[in-house]
Amino acid sequence: MPAIVVFLGPSLRREEAAAIVPASFRPPVARGDILDAAADGARIIGVIDGVFFQECSVGHREILEVIRQGIRVVGASSMGALRAAELDTLGMEGVGEIYRLYRDGALVSDDEVALVFDPDTFEPLSEPLVNIRCTIDIARSEGVISGKTAEQLFESARALYFPDRTYDQICGNARGLADEGELKRFEEFVSHHPFDQKADDARNALVRIRDLAASMGLL
Repeated sequence: MPAIVVFLGPSLRREEAAAIVPASFRPPVARGDILDAAADGARIIGVIDGVFFQECSVGHREILEVIRQGIRVVGASSMGALRAAELDTLGMEGVGEIYRLYRDGALVSDDEVALVFDPDTFEPLSEPLVNIRCTIDIARSEGVISGKTAEQLFESARALYFPDRTYDQICGNARGLADEGELKRFEEFVSHHPFDQKADDARNALVRIRDLAASMGLL
């Protein structure tokens, strides 16, 4: 019986996740999967990635049901951050910056963490808006781009439908609006320094799950 179940997809590579905590890693969570994990004997459930549009998303009631059973549920990064921000006062534990941004109302839309990915490898095929937001903020703080160009790049990203969000497309749409020299510097910056907040939060959640499992005598 798997004592630790983690629903993980494009936010972090499975190999890296397994090196942090020994768990039963399952694909992005959909409606009913949480209850299945509980029935399989999970004592800790980590919710990182989940489906948004192609299937029914994980429900609030099923999360609350497993919490009532005494199972610890930790959320972060993507669907996990969304649900934790909604249910943290009812027993779900949130981890990471994206969770905090949703909890505090700085982020409100599911669109911030949505992306498309290869269904077989979970390799991301687009960039989530929250990662774009963070990367633009870092580029601005490091003097790569001005505040004006940062705003133009972010508006270019936000105007795109989430499957079309790539840095090439974002920069292409900003041409003619933003300073060309700054756009070139930003393109060079993201080719080497794109910031992945979702991956960072997923790592922190897995460390928390590992520590929690150790305190419960599961490791």
